[in-house]
Amino acid sequence: MARANVPPALSLREATQRKLRRFSELRGKPVAAGEFWDIVAITAADEKQELAYKQQLSEKLKKKELPLGVQYHVFVDPAGAKIGNGGSTFCALQNLEKLYGDEWNYFTILLIHSGGYSQRLPNASALGKIFTALPFGNPIYQMLELKLAMYIDFPSHMNPGILVTCADDIELYSVGESEFIRFDKPGFTALAHPSSLTVGTTHGVFVLEPSNCLEYSDLEYRCCHRFLHKPSIERMCQFNAVCRPRNFSQQDLSGGDTASLKFESEYVYTDSLFYMDHKSAKKLLAFYEKIGTLNCEIDAYGDFLQALGPGATVEYTRNTSNVTKEESELVDMRQRIFHLLKGTSLNVVVLNNSKFYHIGTTEEYLCHFTSGSSLKSELGLQSIAFSISPAVPECFGNTSCIIQSILDSRCSVSPGSVVEYSRLGPDVSVGENCIISGSSIITTAVLPAYSFVCSLSLKMNGHLKYSTMAFGVQDNLKRNVKTLSDIKSLQFFGVCFLSCLDIWNLKITEELFSGNKTCLSLWNARIFPVCTSLNDSVTTSIKMLSAVQSKSAFSLNNYKLLSIEEMLAYKDVEDMITYREQIFLEITLNRKL
Repeated sequence: MARANVPPALSLREATQRKLRRFSELRGKPVAAGEFWDIVAITAADEKQELAYKQQLSEKLKKKELPLGVQYHVFVDPAGAKIGNGGSTFCALQNLEKLYGDEWNYFTILLIHSGGYSQRLPNASALGKIFTALPFGNPIYQMLELKLAMYIDFPSHMNPGILVTCADDIELYSVGESEFIRFDKPGFTALAHPSSLTVGTTHGVFVLEPSNCLEYSDLEYRCCHRFLHKPSIERMCQFNAVCRPRNFSQQDLSGGDTASLKFESEYVYTDSLFYMDHKSAKKLLAFYEKIGTLNCEIDAYGDFLQALGPGATVEYTRNTSNVTKEESELVDMRQRIFHLLKGTSLNVVVLNNSKFYHIGTTEEYLCHFTSGSSLKSELGLQSIAFSISPAVPECFGNTSCIIQSILDSRCSVSPGSVVEYSRLGPDVSVGENCIISGSSIITTAVLPAYSFVCSLSLKMNGHLKYSTMAFGVQDNLKRNVKTLSDIKSLQFFGVCFLSCLDIWNLKITEELFSGNKTCLSLWNARIFPVCTSLNDSVTTSIKMLSAVQSKSAFSLNNYKLLSIEEMLAYKDVEDMITYREQIFLEITLNRKL
């Protein structure tokens, strides 16, 4: 039961802080058997990403930022077709079997999906979403540490099996003082969070079996009749997924990314992470080894969970539009998974005092770090986190956010902007709602509002180089067109991309784009200069932005140009980590003075 007379928001904050304190006590120390995960595994999309993750894990262990005595692994997807996080789950199971044989029958395993390229939050593209920095902690917490902290109570109340989660979301919850979330039932078990019907359209929604309980409780164990993946409101109503408030106030049902429900009379329970027992994991592994190669994208949520529960039907497997050969294979694979898992139970842990946050886009990132987001108070996020920086101004509840950076006392960063792992000199002025990552700006520079600037170290032909991606935080890097004649529909910093190319004196040819020539986008446009110094790289890319904003010519003809896609292929992870470490040491030394 909920603690009497304690407001839900306060108990949620207290529960979150308790988990953070407990994790902090385990950092850098050997853990006892059963106290923590036996294995923590992170998925990677390709070998380059795999290497980057392994290097960062190695650094964290060396600096004692993670609990010790745990097996940390990075499992890479096979080369070839994209296989989705469901395919990555299959591969992870296969890797566990190869590494541990029957031994993993007895392990508690955390599997974190982090195999995407983070095109909607590109400052996480080079080093990975799971290594996204958060504005608190010393050393600075990244998403990995936060995940481990928030799940700190799980392993000791879990039967052997695998907990599956994603790298870019945060689940906060509070339960009674003597209660714990238990993952001890056969089949699958998922967490459920109360959300508005609108939020339900972009998440998985549980259709729960009827309950006789009329009293409010922070924690409830329920059975799921069927699971709906990103359903319309009409479908939620049709399948009785919509709940009506019981004996608790509407304020209790406001979520993180969910719209506040205080004015709504109805809500649904949406998904976040899920657990599968060892028997279910072995069933999936046997299936994968039987099919051999996977050639389509499988969703661990949409394709696994929709097959579960007594009300599951095969109809979802055919829910594809404009069927192509690949999608036809997807339908067949979905149907095979459905028949494999049909009849498996889906247990639901209902967390009535919980919040689910997603930090996978520039908009979400800026909102949660710089505005009056409730996440700030729940996690204790700071405006200046482990940095040397002048005081940050506040404007209508918004502040800037400085993470492990060194800012001259005379530089200016407007509210609503985030600066991470960077150095800013005295004559730097940053407009509102900007993101600056991994950069060094020593010379005079003015960054227009809504600028995105992220620098990468590159290893090209054995030489260290630098390139800085720069565009508008609202630009859509994923939007693509099929032909050169259609690139006029792409926008860079709110300006027609064709006009930008004219400003930069670049010709429209197929050589302007890397990779797939029938999928043209800002992601694979070769427009970012390669320079020999970090400072020159940032300065040049800022001039690109300024030229577009002022509509004045700035020729890129004399530069070697790369796309973001190519920058990631050339990235020098070791040098980027070294740069961050130099900033860390300088801040540490300054604090001792």
